[in-house]
Amino acid sequence: MGVSAQAVKELREKTGAGMMDCQRALVEAGGDMEEAIKILRKKGLAAAAKKAGRLAKDGLVAVAVTADGKKAGMVELNCETDFVARTEQYQDLVKALAEQAMREAVADAQELAARPFALDPAHTVAETIASHIATIGENIVLSRALHWEAAEGMKIGSYVHMGGKIGVLVEMSAAADEETLKDVAMQVAAAEPRFVAPSSVPAELIAEEKEIAKAQAAAAGKPEAVQEKIAEGKLAKFYEQVCLLEQPFVKDPNRKVKDVLAERGNITVTRFVRFRLGEGVAQEEQ
Repeated sequence: MGVSAQAVKELREKTGAGMMDCQRALVEAGGDMEEAIKILRKKGLAAAAKKAGRLAKDGLVAVAVTADGKKAGMVELNCETDFVARTEQYQDLVKALAEQAMREAVADAQELAARPFALDPAHTVAETIASHIATIGENIVLSRALHWEAAEGMKIGSYVHMGGKIGVLVEMSAAADEETLKDVAMQVAAAEPRFVAPSSVPAELIAEEKEIAKAQAAAAGKPEAVQEKIAEGKLAKFYEQVCLLEQPFVKDPNRKVKDVLAERGNITVTRFVRFRLGEGVAQEEQ
């Protein structure tokens, strides 16, 4: 028998189960709403609704990059405990989602959630996650997803740190070898730069840092002519903290990242992105 879209919507709102699961349950129940709820409860699918409000700040970040470095995807999938994040079932799910974001050029978590799940097109990603909530027993939230395509003459490298707690993508010159791609991605993971180079720092932020430095120098009784020099020196230190190319190289702090890249063939870096586990959830809560 056929069931109405309104009935499916009502059952979904009552149980939190996936749309296709609700439709199947209603068909099996002959359209009886209460019987359909019982069917879903027996299958464990209605349990997802009860868990949906629970805080999920653990989980994993996963990345996927094509062999030629031209396309990449990265997702943050959150759960409640590290125990669940370490299960094979959970790890397989987050890896599949990163690969789907990469292949289908999906750069938004909501859009990815609405797509048919690549490994089970009969269900959406959201429905698949709801099913995992029921079987795993914890709330699961897809908080972030992105897709990159490398610009002409560039390629993408990646690095996953601390077993999936931090994920990084970097776009660099196509001449960069695997070691360089990994080294720069590791640098981003470890040193948390905010910008690629001083030229990419917003002018208002530079002006603010200089103003603060000059005010501190003035408070220390330094003459105005000296204040400017002190401010420039502090600005250079600021660049070393927030600009990737100006940072001390984590594998050799006596050299800057830009010097290492120059030695390896004048490699350029155009952009990077860093996901730290929990950041996506925090943003949703704010």
